[in-house]
Amino acid sequence: MKKLFFSIVTLVLVSVCGTVHGETVRILSTNDMHSAIEKMPQLAAIVDSMRAIDPFLLVLSAGDNRTGNPYNDLYQPVSYPMISMMNLIGFDASGLGNHEYDSKVEGLARVITLSNFPYLAANISCPPETGIQVRPYKVFDVKGIKVGVLGITQVGTLGIPDTSPENVTGLTFQQPEEIIPQYKWLTEQCDVNVLLTHVGYEVDLELAKQFPYYDLIVSSHSHTQLEGGEIHDGVLITQNGYQLPRVTLTTLEVEGGKVVSKKAENIYLNKSQSRSEAADVLLKHFMSSPEFERVVAHSQSDINTYDALGVMMCDAWLEECNCDIALENYGGVRYDYFPAGPITVKDILNLDPFMNSPVVMTLSGKELSDMLIACFKADRNRFPVTSGCSAVVTYTDDSKSSIKKLELFDTNGKKLNMKKKYRVVTNNYVASIADSPREDQGERGAMTTSDLIMQWLEKKGTVDYQGRSSFTEKY
Repeated sequence: MKKLFFSIVTLVLVSVCGTVHGETVRILSTNDMHSAIEKMPQLAAIVDSMRAIDPFLLVLSAGDNRTGNPYNDLYQPVSYPMISMMNLIGFDASGLGNHEYDSKVEGLARVITLSNFPYLAANISCPPETGIQVRPYKVFDVKGIKVGVLGITQVGTLGIPDTSPENVTGLTFQQPEEIIPQYKWLTEQCDVNVLLTHVGYEVDLELAKQFPYYDLIVSSHSHTQLEGGEIHDGVLITQNGYQLPRVTLTTLEVEGGKVVSKKAENIYLNKSQSRSEAADVLLKHFMSSPEFERVVAHSQSDINTYDALGVMMCDAWLEECNCDIALENYGGVRYDYFPAGPITVKDILNLDPFMNSPVVMTLSGKELSDMLIACFKADRNRFPVTSGCSAVVTYTDDSKSSIKKLELFDTNGKKLNMKKKYRVVTNNYVASIADSPREDQGERGAMTTSDLIMQWLEKKGTVDYQGRSSFTEKY
């Protein structure tokens, strides 16, 4: 703890020494923590050390606090381990990420009730019957300085966040650029103005251009790793990867009711850092389920790409559902590396953590092609992973803005018959976001897709997916 304390002291004192007049506002921010409860004791120790120096430190999360670790996501009540850790640390506010909706409206309402901090999202409408209490903004008093934080939640191509429509029943959303101007009055009343967004780095660049009167955007959703922060159109933007590789300390110097200087620095979280004893006690309690450590199969070699792991997922669905073709959106494959050795229940639940259900449908080759393109568009221009067929994707340009040509091939290397009917399996999320025309909307299975993978792996015993891929990209 002593080593960590001195490093934090140095970081904060450097910012203090630069302040001759006015006051300094410090914000520690996280994003896309995705149930990284194993790292929360380190984060708790960092916050404790910093608050010992600056008790006015604000701690913010930009959303996606959950989904990514079965110890959290399958706990009852859902996500209680992460909420308990965030309460212990003393978060001041959180944004709403698209994965906050994964336990449906009632689950989100419960999470908010259990949280000792507000959730901020100005572009969501929650009728009273949903039980969801979300604020558009909050103003914090930091040594007499008014710090206004406006929350923005992500809205995808279907007019809802990137989640299944059934997860947001009764909720309505507005595009960020439509709602932010309605709070211009708030920025005129505050000394420091922060956008707490869950929309992605590229969108935040546009928001900085449209609304340069904000001092800081605490960004998330795209899992972009920034070195400290970047200033665009005068707005400082911060974001730190996925599952807490680092957090950001932002230092804002305020004089005469205006921010006159700003900087952001990364603080790494790693196993060698000091840990909060109280958080460690909580962690031990929440990670006491031996079922998650049960070995279901072994991998003969390292699996080191999203493509390869996605093909393994699709192979499992294809065989367990007796289908010709399986497909998964690229964003549904949640990590890109798995070492050779045992594969546990926890590993599969981390790989496919959404508790989705399989959906089996009969599609023509043309309907399948259209569905793959629709999934690409809905999944931020990332082509899906498949089994039972492969694809050659030709884009209009190297930015992958659109698909110019799509060729599909069967397992023998022959072009897929566009008129032939195929039995296709995907999950309910892909079936909902890939809204291309098709006669058969599919039949939903009772098991979860992760259970199908585990069932298949136990039958296989060993697997080897090193170097596997289902599509080739051209520009």
